[in-house]
Amino acid sequence: MMEFDSIFDTGRQKTVNSKITANLTDTNSRISPWLSSLTYLLAGNILLPLYFSQITIVGQENLPKSGPVILAPTHKARWDSLLLPYATGRGVTGRDLRFMVTSTECRGFQGWFVRRLGGFPVNSQRPSITTLRHTVELLKRGEMLVIYPEGGIFRDNEVHPLKPGIGRLALSAESSHPGLGVKIVPVCFNYSHPYPSWGTDVSISIAPAIKVSDYAQGCVKQDAKKLTDDLAHALQQLNYQYDDLTSSAFMQIES
Repeated sequence: MMEFDSIFDTGRQKTVNSKITANLTDTNSRISPWLSSLTYLLAGNILLPLYFSQITIVGQENLPKSGPVILAPTHKARWDSLLLPYATGRGVTGRDLRFMVTSTECRGFQGWFVRRLGGFPVNSQRPSITTLRHTVELLKRGEMLVIYPEGGIFRDNEVHPLKPGIGRLALSAESSHPGLGVKIVPVCFNYSHPYPSWGTDVSISIAPAIKVSDYAQGCVKQDAKKLTDDLAHALQQLNYQYDDLTSSAFMQIES
């Protein structure tokens, strides 16, 4: 099993500020039954349908209904984290999502909600062993986990270079628990406006799952690169399909 502090491309650091370490080791991911039910009700039936003019979802048949899954979406807007459960969560697969989020998103009033809706913190620059072990434990329990592989929000219509952490993490879980069956599902968001406002259209495309075990060939670095490259290709294909559909629709309107 590879070292957890090498999962993300951050470089080794021998000394860590004790305050940061204390914050990051406070890893707690859970689903509040009443809060999650209320959120699904309000977001799925009121907020999202009213805010967006049209929500198009393609490929829901590709979502595994059991077993460890990593959803790997592009990240175009903060709305993504509300739309993703709407498109893939309890109402579709019967599953709640666990989100790997930045440590700042788990602070204060916002953090109170995030932690009770499946979110848990990670410092992408210096991830703690405790946090990464918690992530692997979630996969071991057969949870559906969300990791944004681009590492940030990008509001153009491009798929940006993926961070190597997602591939290394998935392979770590699979290699440390042979036969676990981790799958990565590429998901692509596209909005009709870079900054989604009232009446914006949104498209959510879901590709077939990638079986992580197919990439476990014994060399973690090369295996992770191949897995990450194939994930990036799948996301780009989803993005191209959206661009083609948009171009065709525009040409039909002009004619």
